[in-house]
Amino acid sequence: MSISALPARDRTTRNWTTLKGLATVWRRPPKMTVIGNPDRRIRWILLSFSIFFCAIVVRAVFLQAVNADELSALADAQHVQQIELPARRGTIYDRFGNELAVGQETKTIYATPYLIDDPLAVSQTLAPILQMDSNDLLATLSDKDAGFVYVARKVEPEVAAAVENENIPGLGIMTEEKRVYPQGSLAAQVLGYAGTDNQGLAGMELEMNDDLSGTGGRERVITDAGGKHIEMLSLEEGTRGADVWLTIDQSLQFETEKILTKTVKEWNAKSAMAIIMDPNTGEIYAMVNVPTADANEFNHLSDEARRNRAVTDTYEPGSVFKAFTATAGLEDGAIQPGQILHLPVTLELGERTIHDSYDRGPVDWDLETILENSSNIGAVTVAMRDGAENLEAWIHKLGFGSTTGIDFPGEAEGIVLPLDQWSGSTIGNVPIGQGISVTAIQMVAGYATIANGGIAVTPRLVCRVGDQTLQSQPGERLISERTTSLLRKYLTTVVEGKGAPLAQVEGYTVAGKTGTAQKPLPDGSGYSNENYIGSFIGFAPVSDPKVVILVMVDEPHPRGTGAAVAAPAFQKIAQFTLQKMSIAP
Repeated sequence: MSISALPARDRTTRNWTTLKGLATVWRRPPKMTVIGNPDRRIRWILLSFSIFFCAIVVRAVFLQAVNADELSALADAQHVQQIELPARRGTIYDRFGNELAVGQETKTIYATPYLIDDPLAVSQTLAPILQMDSNDLLATLSDKDAGFVYVARKVEPEVAAAVENENIPGLGIMTEEKRVYPQGSLAAQVLGYAGTDNQGLAGMELEMNDDLSGTGGRERVITDAGGKHIEMLSLEEGTRGADVWLTIDQSLQFETEKILTKTVKEWNAKSAMAIIMDPNTGEIYAMVNVPTADANEFNHLSDEARRNRAVTDTYEPGSVFKAFTATAGLEDGAIQPGQILHLPVTLELGERTIHDSYDRGPVDWDLETILENSSNIGAVTVAMRDGAENLEAWIHKLGFGSTTGIDFPGEAEGIVLPLDQWSGSTIGNVPIGQGISVTAIQMVAGYATIANGGIAVTPRLVCRVGDQTLQSQPGERLISERTTSLLRKYLTTVVEGKGAPLAQVEGYTVAGKTGTAQKPLPDGSGYSNENYIGSFIGFAPVSDPKVVILVMVDEPHPRGTGAAVAAPAFQKIAQFTLQKMSIAP
């Protein structure tokens, strides 16, 4: 058979040799040469697999035995989240239970940044909903090392609902309390405000912060990969802060603010203050600062607009201080009831010439007439008879130059010049309320001592905390009953005579004193001839005083005296107060 006649598969799979063209003979294929030892190679492969398997076993044992706690905590952190729940703050009420500061439920948006895949897209989505800058949001959401960040705190529920509808993985919503002042501007500078973290930052919110603040709680929840809550594991509820009742009467506060606002407008004044206080207990029924301010916008106000100036600011009182000069003279025997003093037209003291604010010739007046006519020369004459050392001692004894102890932060002490710094003319300034700086609350406390028969009182703004009703502590006697009885008579003459007729309240006997004080020039070179402080302090009814009221108007224009500006405002406030409190004449 020829080779070509063989099947194709035989030609390709067998080796054939033709011998001399006669026959085709089978030849064994050449032997293949194997490189290396196959058994050794197999052993190396088996050894490699064994080493790899052992490494896996060792690693597993290490993770289970050595790093188990750390890995378990890491796994929990990825699926279990602990949320700190803010404390709920107590409510502030007025003395009759009207809400002045409350907690309102709001929503807070938070994020787990490492669960947010595209912070840029999320920030651009949230910016118009939250009305925030997208760059600020991007910075917050890009912090992948943070496990919890606030995105927007204390937003309205409808805003939170809009965010929730976006269904963004890594975002969460929780309930948080926002401080709200339902009466708006009412007693704003007294109340102060609480910040974003519900901590008091000014006013009574700061003063009573320890009582109002509760304790926060904790919530542990299971979350899915997108950070949404699946299950609550545990809840530790916090403790709500104590409620606080102020001595403030909402109705009196509102009416006094209205009267002062009108007074400031009518007289084109810079500002005004008023205080209504019980002279026997020190309870403050109203403490007003005008211009007023919205307590809900308190953190956006200037420092000046925030201040409760009745407690924190000082001023030179002017002639209302003459009642204390008279107190010193009577108590020390420098002048007797009915004793006549000769008063010249002018009085030379050092480099200063003292004169009265009105034209008159030489007169012979007793102390009652001196106060009725608000004679500067008369008050200085009484002080000179008493002596600078005695007068200075009485000034401090009556509480000037030190705080009253009112439960309000930032009370000023006032400025009383030390006796060793008095010049020859100081005795001509201080007795008439110049060269001495006081606070409105100091003046009210001083007049309360005259009104109640000579007992010191500590002004206070809080009457109850939680279930505990606070009681007034009896003060020490500062002035004799004899002297206070005389002073009440003299101050009644001021109102019923020509001193302050516009302060009279129909049906009631009122005692009080006016003051018209020149304001010091900013450079300290003297006193302004254009800017004054007009004030009036009085109490009623004289037979059994129930309220002492201060009105102070700063820079009334054109030149407004205490008798013309403050006394009419006092009359309106006193009339409303006495009738509202059903105080008998």
